[in-house]
Amino acid sequence: MRKAALTLLLSLVAASARADDVPLVADLSSHLVAITSGFTGTDILLFGSTDGPGDIVVVVRGPAGDVNIRRKERLGPIWVNASSVTAHDAPSYYRMASSRPLNEFVSDQLKERYQLGLANLRLNTSDEKFSADEMAQFRTALVRLKTADGLYGEDLGAVNMMSNRLFRTELHFPANVPTGTYLVEVYLFREGAVTSAEIVPFTVSKLGIGADVYDFAQNYGALYGLFAVLIAIVAGYAASAAFKRA
Repeated sequence: MRKAALTLLLSLVAASARADDVPLVADLSSHLVAITSGFTGTDILLFGSTDGPGDIVVVVRGPAGDVNIRRKERLGPIWVNASSVTAHDAPSYYRMASSRPLNEFVSDQLKERYQLGLANLRLNTSDEKFSADEMAQFRTALVRLKTADGLYGEDLGAVNMMSNRLFRTELHFPANVPTGTYLVEVYLFREGAVTSAEIVPFTVSKLGIGADVYDFAQNYGALYGLFAVLIAIVAGYAASAAFKRA
């Protein structure tokens, strides 16, 4: 059933592309990732059509913000946070997928210009206290940690091309995916150049009781802390009373 629905969607996209005579059309199976209390991660289908043969590269970027990168150093028998660097406007989520390995059809200049691949991701870090090599170590550490959390990644060859016109790929979002507005950038490459590009936005948002609790904690932090303390005290007395009866 799902395969039939996908075939129909791709056919409609291909027909739309031919009717409008555009080189690239892309869309998502859903424009909302709803995070509820039972959310364990989800996949979204990206599908589209081109006006002829070519290679597809997909880049998904989450909301950008400042990230502190700390380096641990040994102090006697324990490890402590020592020096730190702030990466400005770092994407909270970054994932790239392509129809083939990038080195087969994309130049290094274009990879750097469009930030294709983790090695070309621009992380604005600057601190006169550290050398260029040390800054590179901080950058590598940030990418490694984000990758371990499932928030950064590369899927070379994950975009499936069908009939030289239709394409599709699954975009995975883990349980710890940050909320906000995301942008899906789709690039069509031919003969080593970007022939066409399209940007498809979607939203990751908390819904339900979990969202209400989160909003309350963000907007009324002092009251939320007070309620948390009161609940802990009541729970402690209740547990104590239960053990005394036992």
